[in-house]
Amino acid sequence: MKRVYVKEEVCMGCHLCEVYCQLQHAQHRDLIKAFKRESPRPLPRLRVEENGPIAFSVRCRQCDEAPCVYACLTGALTRDEVTGVIVVDEERCAGCWTCILACPFGAIRRDSKVGKAIKCELCEGESMPVCVTNCPNEALVYVEVQGGSPNPEDKVKDAVE
Repeated sequence: MKRVYVKEEVCMGCHLCEVYCQLQHAQHRDLIKAFKRESPRPLPRLRVEENGPIAFSVRCRQCDEAPCVYACLTGALTRDEVTGVIVVDEERCAGCWTCILACPFGAIRRDSKVGKAIKCELCEGESMPVCVTNCPNEALVYVEVQGGSPNPEDKVKDAVE
């Protein structure tokens, strides 16, 4: 299964990954229309954390043993059998937020306007997530990981070398 990883040493905290994620989930594909005219405004499925010179994006890591899936009371969070991506079934989501509490990475967000959980689903239907495609410093990489490597950063180093 492919996953997105961050190369913290080159992330400059520009937040373009958030912008393009929001645009990907907007009704309009025009940036101005999506941000100025849509209501409710689309929410990104990731966020950028910054602390001094260190910045990195936080998103669903598509855990092999996903605590959020086990914690979901309604079964709204499931792993797609074909892609392996953990997805939210909005029809089944009750907005109880137990998935948010269970996620060790804080990667699931609350869409309080619709009362549903949202998370990164790796831009389902796209060949590469838009955050990776639009990262100006190539701080985000999309790499194949076999069997949930115990140290995924090694895979990132191997992929970029």
